[in-house]
Amino acid sequence: MPESITYSDIVKAWQDKKITTVSDLESALSDYKIFFAYHSNKIEDAGVSIHQTREIFENGKVIGYTGDLRALFETENQKVCYEFLKEKVIAKEPLSGELIKSIHENLSHGCYDESRWVKGERPGTYKKNYYGVGLSVGVPPEDVEEEIDYICEALAEAGLDSIDSVLKAAVWFHCNFERIHAFADGNGRVGRTILNYILMVNDLPPAVIFDEDKETYFMALEVFDHTDKIDGFVKFIKEQTVKTWCRRTPKGKEFIAL
Repeated sequence: MPESITYSDIVKAWQDKKITTVSDLESALSDYKIFFAYHSNKIEDAGVSIHQTREIFENGKVIGYTGDLRALFETENQKVCYEFLKEKVIAKEPLSGELIKSIHENLSHGCYDESRWVKGERPGTYKKNYYGVGLSVGVPPEDVEEEIDYICEALAEAGLDSIDSVLKAAVWFHCNFERIHAFADGNGRVGRTILNYILMVNDLPPAVIFDEDKETYFMALEVFDHTDKIDGFVKFIKEQTVKTWCRRTPKGKEFIAL
């Protein structure tokens, strides 16, 4: 029996593609972008199917949809955000507060509910009110900008000279971003997008965090909230990366879909 595909195998396959242009990136992410959009929205209980997500990405429309229109907008926003970021990935644009706000505006456009709107909240701007989520209540609104600037500066100054250092930095940033809870809504979608942005900018393959694994994902975030430990989350991201890119033939043989 051949050994199972490992995270290192996936990294090698990704790096062997030598992605240097937007066209290279689009080729590598042709299916990934659809699965990422579907699962990132599904984690937030969006009711758009994988087939409908593909229709939006490939044809710009869905026929016969009778569900919540907001879920359609959120899926379209995933497509818009992907188009917005792909050139920035190739240019290796550093993360900043302004880029994060732009990511949020793209992912949240047209999706803020009336209760947030009347409180003055807007897509692309940090929260103006105090919101709690789970056991984490986030930082006060007046502290958000400073906290975001701090983690962006820490990321820029990190010595990302190995696979392990990039993984740890990406996970550390993601966990801190979710703890900060910078926006009135959409923090999960933005955080998962940023996580993969950091990975790709540093020549590592992105990962889908699968909806069926969200309890493990939430638990890893909670562990960080209580202990600041990320080792379990790093292991989880490696596992999700293998799950993202590993496929099986009808006879059960594994291969890398890159």
